[in-house]
Amino acid sequence: MSGGGVLGPSDLLRRAAARAGAHLAVVDGQARLTFAQLDSAVTSAALALIGAGLRPGDRVALQLPTGADFVVLYLGALRAGLVAVPANPSYTAAEVDYIRTDSQAGLFLDAAAARELLAGAPAGLDPKGDRGGEELAVLLYTSGTSGRSRAAMLSARALVANLDQLAAIQPSLITGEDVLFVPLPLTHVFGLNAGLGMALRLNATLVLADRFDAGNTLTVMAAEKVTALLGVPGQYAAWLAHPMMRAGFASVRFAMSGSATLARGVVDGFAEAGVAIHDGYGLTEAAPVVTVNAFGAGRGKPTPGSVGLPVPGVEVELRDGDGDLVDEGDPGRVFIRGANLFSGYWPDGADGPDEAGWFATGDIACADDLGQLRLVGRSAELVIVNGFNVYPAEVAVVGVPDPVTGEAVRAFVVPAAGAVLKPEELLAWAARSLARFKLPSAIEVVETLPRTVTGKIMKWQLERGPVDASE
Repeated sequence: MSGGGVLGPSDLLRRAAARAGAHLAVVDGQARLTFAQLDSAVTSAALALIGAGLRPGDRVALQLPTGADFVVLYLGALRAGLVAVPANPSYTAAEVDYIRTDSQAGLFLDAAAARELLAGAPAGLDPKGDRGGEELAVLLYTSGTSGRSRAAMLSARALVANLDQLAAIQPSLITGEDVLFVPLPLTHVFGLNAGLGMALRLNATLVLADRFDAGNTLTVMAAEKVTALLGVPGQYAAWLAHPMMRAGFASVRFAMSGSATLARGVVDGFAEAGVAIHDGYGLTEAAPVVTVNAFGAGRGKPTPGSVGLPVPGVEVELRDGDGDLVDEGDPGRVFIRGANLFSGYWPDGADGPDEAGWFATGDIACADDLGQLRLVGRSAELVIVNGFNVYPAEVAVVGVPDPVTGEAVRAFVVPAAGAVLKPEELLAWAARSLARFKLPSAIEVVETLPRTVTGKIMKWQLERGPVDASE
């Protein structure tokens, strides 16, 4: 074990194999591996990567679907002393070329190359070259508001620290007795660390799904008797609308949602079925979980619209444009401090935490009298109308230039199936509850909205331009 004695993700697997070797570790529809079997496969993968000529610190890009092969190669790369660079299988050739070039990856593995490498992986002694401590373990490319990806440098320390922070919550959110379902890309930090990482940390069984289909995943949940799961709002909405929802969630005692705040109707719908969904807030740079709704000794029902309180070991402050703390109830930019923070952006660590350990996110939030956060928008998406700040929530609203007010609000709306929407009627409805300066100057009805793999709306891809007064 390297890195000053601090455990890394592949060390956690070694420990899990020693403690619970016969316990089921990973299920992906085709493979069922115990912790002992997974540990052996990871060692073989590490030896194969070393045999391919890679040396400690080299980057290996993994463009693989969610499944056991990804788990084996991700952990194998870390055990070989390499830096893992996950790349989503849905990325275009241009996006993959950018990641390969920017990360200077010494090896690129897609699904076909991975199968070939694993088929010839040798048996042998554990190389124990694990990434640990402050050593760079993972480069995760994030989508900025401009659409230009930057790689967050996540050390082994940051990854394991967030797992320890989540494990410190009492009563426990997830335990080693749980069957944890993660129908998320392992190329995204939510699935990679909050999902796979927590399963390793706690010796829990991890059930994976590469492609999301509400009916198929509910069937898997029922068959595997899933007791805990991580998902994103779109998945919960699809599950709620499916006739198999209650059967799939029959054994579920803990459900967490991330990437965007859940709609009130979805929260209420699951509550009626006896399932409490805990919204959370996180980001790649925090590995990823920062807050969770309704946890702790006095855990009650989740507060709709809230993403909750900081997890143990994480500090959060809301600051204004001058860097001062905002008054209670006022919106402010979210600042985070904790051992789970990244080491800056690749390759030189730029724009990471400051000297005092604080990282300025791009998120704007308010806090209630209990300290629970409610996200209201992104600082880069702030629209300033006649000097007033308008913070778009997670909806398709952008700021566009306006010759009179400086900026105006343009809204993009997707109608429900079979509905006919008239922009003027929507504006009249919105005027009943919004201040005049917050009202959209134009509403555009569209068929779909561009989204990331975790369901976030890619606002930078929405049309931006001068507001046409005739609209």
